[in-house]
Amino acid sequence: MTQDSVKHFDYLMVGGGTVAGFAAEGIREVDKDGTIGIISSENDSPYTRPALTKKIWTDDDFTEEDVPFHTEETGAEIFLQTTAVSIDKENKAVRTSDGHTFSYGKLLLATGGQPQRIEGPDDSRVLAFRTFDDYRTLRSISGSGNHVIVVGGSYIGTELAANLALNNTKVTFIYPQDTLSDNRLPKELAEEYENTYKNHGIKLISGTRAESYDKDGDDLVVALDNGEKVYGDAIVLGIGVKPLLELAEESGLEVDEGVVTDTYLRTSDPDIFTAGDIAYYPDPILGRNRIEHVDHARKSGTTAGKNMAGAQEPYDYTPYFYSMVFDISWKAIGTLDPELDYYIDEVDGGKVVYYLEDNKPVGILTWNVEPDLDEVRNVLSNPPESKDALKGLIREKEDSE
Repeated sequence: MTQDSVKHFDYLMVGGGTVAGFAAEGIREVDKDGTIGIISSENDSPYTRPALTKKIWTDDDFTEEDVPFHTEETGAEIFLQTTAVSIDKENKAVRTSDGHTFSYGKLLLATGGQPQRIEGPDDSRVLAFRTFDDYRTLRSISGSGNHVIVVGGSYIGTELAANLALNNTKVTFIYPQDTLSDNRLPKELAEEYENTYKNHGIKLISGTRAESYDKDGDDLVVALDNGEKVYGDAIVLGIGVKPLLELAEESGLEVDEGVVTDTYLRTSDPDIFTAGDIAYYPDPILGRNRIEHVDHARKSGTTAGKNMAGAQEPYDYTPYFYSMVFDISWKAIGTLDPELDYYIDEVDGGKVVYYLEDNKPVGILTWNVEPDLDEVRNVLSNPPESKDALKGLIREKEDSE
């Protein structure tokens, strides 16, 4: 492909993450033959990102070979290590940083998010963890009693701190919350969560932020906002991601908290769709929303793919969040804000937390309870008249017992 040539695809995607993998499958449910192109800045074809902080550390039967989606089997042509720099909506074309042009029938924007960093010199042992490459690097550094400093109480931070400790790695875990995850969990659950980390020998530094890092010989040194310094062999940054909206903004698409879509995940341009982290879509329960989680990436990717191929299928799904560390598994839908009134129902050996506004749930979290998530959605959509009626309302689903 020369720089002057234009390569056409019936369906073109910008971004090669989870959304792209599921969108390609969605397209093929409707259109078996249309050409699919994926422009990806990553080194790997689409893969299951959550496994990089979860299953691959805890399940010996799940290996690196199980991480890729094998999106190539849909017939998609994937352009790795390639970055889109502009969209020409009028001529339905995408330009890349290497000077190539791709034209499209329908376009899917799935640029996702850029992990946040703190100030410090380039070093391969400092990972703003997000990619398969990051996993490979961290796996090579971890174990053998090596010391990894994990910064940030995000999903990535909490899961990697736990799973590194389970894999013969010394861990120091730094996070800004006074008690781990007290920004989303009620105090008693946050304390239980934090104590689980302590009981596994992880050094916790709470109520503190990492400001920067540097090198001292072979050591990496993290400088904290309380003046302390922490020395280690590697640093993992799990301090959140910034949605990559610039391409959408510069192309003139409507952008608010994310790229604005209709119920079919179409943007303000009817030939351009979006899904995943950057989509600002009308959720049937939560209202217009932008969600950064894999369940949303999978479901919205599939729906966007189908609709690019002409399905006209509304995205009427409310995603859930989940995490697993040590012997704790939780799932949630809606607003998790312990500043709200809340009610904790003890059921089936676990707990269900109802976050309440005007005595009605706006968020539900299940703690070591495997619920029927459609029942959770139904309670949020059709809440009972009184808080007292919540007791025993959500329980372990029967086939999980």
